[in-house]
Amino acid sequence: MATGDGLARVTYLRPGLSSPVGDTRDVAQRHELAADDAASEDTRAEVAVAEHEAKRDELGRDRSERRAENVSLSALTRRGMSRWEMEKTLLSRDLDEAVVEEELQRLESVGLIDDLALAETFVRTQHERKGLGRSALTSELRRRHISQEDIELALEQVDDDDEQARATELAMKRAGQLSSYDQATAVRRLTGFLLRKGYSSSVVRNAVDSALRGRTANGGSSGVRFR
Repeated sequence: MATGDGLARVTYLRPGLSSPVGDTRDVAQRHELAADDAASEDTRAEVAVAEHEAKRDELGRDRSERRAENVSLSALTRRGMSRWEMEKTLLSRDLDEAVVEEELQRLESVGLIDDLALAETFVRTQHERKGLGRSALTSELRRRHISQEDIELALEQVDDDDEQARATELAMKRAGQLSSYDQATAVRRLTGFLLRKGYSSSVVRNAVDSALRGRTANGGSSGVRFR
């Protein structure tokens, strides 16, 4: 309101009172701070949950890894295993594929799984102890999912002379059990025996001929001949 001299009257605010504009700004700032605090709380909660889940997953993975190690070492105490056999064993225990793969790599890195070494040992022992020929050895190694390359390298331990000598040795021992049979029956049984051992027809032919040489078939000439 103007005074008599044309100047507007000045209105003084009482102490302790603020202007409406100042009040609005203060309220807005408080809301912003509250919103920031809420967002910070949400973020901290999300981080805490994530850390908890990560720790839980890590602990669960550690337990799975220890379990995989126990399973593999227990299996290896019974017999040597190929990589495929060990993988099959671990997966049968409902272990995660990633854990199984890590365990297989660990076993390979320390030499507890070595398909070539396993194949070489198998060829050597089964040829010497059981008299298995190359065909039977190959079939058994393939059944255990050994690679063809490793099989061929392992079979280099058995050359043609070794295989023929082992087949002949087996035939000689077996022939003693066939003395009561006629020549044709003895030939048939001895041939089948050696073929089941995994020897080739040519090796079998020579072995049977050597083992039954001197026997006569119904008074005929001695020896065995194949076509």
